[in-house]
Amino acid sequence: MLLAGVRGLTLAVVSLCCSVALFVLCTLSLTSTVLGVGVVTTPPLFGLVGRFADWRRRLAAEWAGVRIDPVRASPPEPAPTGLLAGVRVFGRLLRNPATWRQFGWLATDMTAGFVSALLAAGLVFYPLEGYALAAGLWRVFTDGSSVGYWYGFVPVQGQATALLAGLLAAALSAVALFAAPLLLTLHFRLTKAVLGPSEEDLHRRVDHLTRTRHEAVDFSAAELRRIERDLHDGAQARLVAMGMSLGAVEALIEKDPTRAKELVVKARSESADALGELRDLVRGIHPPVLAERGLGPALEALALRTAVPVEVDLPLPGRAAGAIESAAYFAVSEVLTNAAKHAEARRVWLDAGYRDGMLHFTVTDDGRGGADAEGSGLRGVARRLGAFDGVLAVHSPEGGPTMVTMEIPCVLDEGHGATAH
Repeated sequence: MLLAGVRGLTLAVVSLCCSVALFVLCTLSLTSTVLGVGVVTTPPLFGLVGRFADWRRRLAAEWAGVRIDPVRASPPEPAPTGLLAGVRVFGRLLRNPATWRQFGWLATDMTAGFVSALLAAGLVFYPLEGYALAAGLWRVFTDGSSVGYWYGFVPVQGQATALLAGLLAAALSAVALFAAPLLLTLHFRLTKAVLGPSEEDLHRRVDHLTRTRHEAVDFSAAELRRIERDLHDGAQARLVAMGMSLGAVEALIEKDPTRAKELVVKARSESADALGELRDLVRGIHPPVLAERGLGPALEALALRTAVPVEVDLPLPGRAAGAIESAAYFAVSEVLTNAAKHAEARRVWLDAGYRDGMLHFTVTDDGRGGADAEGSGLRGVARRLGAFDGVLAVHSPEGGPTMVTMEIPCVLDEGHGATAH
């Protein structure tokens, strides 16, 4: 009860101060768009609102066990450049449904949110006044001959009525014991109703997950067929040839030792080739460095094997789930391969990071541009990321440069960091 009261008081103060200030500033910024000022001031202001909303989401989960999912934003887009950069950022912000949900939440938070949080705090702390009156504080307000103070509906004019005030305070404390935590939960459920995704958003989310699940199953089946084909055409054929060579050695070892020795050398060479192909196949399924050292070092090793020079900046603070790391690794691998084979790039830049619960990757090359996001290679990358609710965006004007941005929502285990430069 006391914890709910303290938290309710904190939320009431924050709702009244921060939400009012942000709402007024955002309103002024939006209305000043006609003067051109809002185009510059609105994006950073709503970025601050987004961080404030994320903080409240964390409080909802930690204080009341209420999970508030963010509204799914549009796919990431590279930062625009040029004279119209601010206008394009501003337009993208206004098209994002999360922007208007957060704006509406500010209005709700400073009114109904403030009232619900204040009620939780009031139920806990208002009885303290009644206890103080019963303990003798009533003498400050009256000499006992007239009503000197009202506590709730109890007129305090002496010790007897002060004791009634104390009884009322005890009753309020009994109510607060159950009602204060419920009011705090109500505050966060109200926040969820405004800030969380709507039913339409959830339907779209279900449709998206259904589609990506089918695509993931199809992709897994295609990968299995590829592995079977590579085994049949590569390592299996070499092992069969090696078996035939060893059979010939067995027949010739007494009759023609020289020829048998040549076949042994050939069989050894075939075994080495088969082993190399098996290693390449295993690396194509799940690179050992990825399992042992994490995504950062694995991407650094991948960059070293790429046909064009790749500059990497991979400040990853921890390890993600194995399946997510694998998906990210092969998505980046496909994009780097495209840059080396098709973009005629001379240099590639690979940047990665983790913020706001999202794993970010950006691959930029100085090639000829014109990359098609609907092409088979990038469409396969998008399907791979989509299985984990990830998204891909491509910015590739004719003449270049090409920038491919990828995001995957995940939680990192910061106890196992992996950073590469």
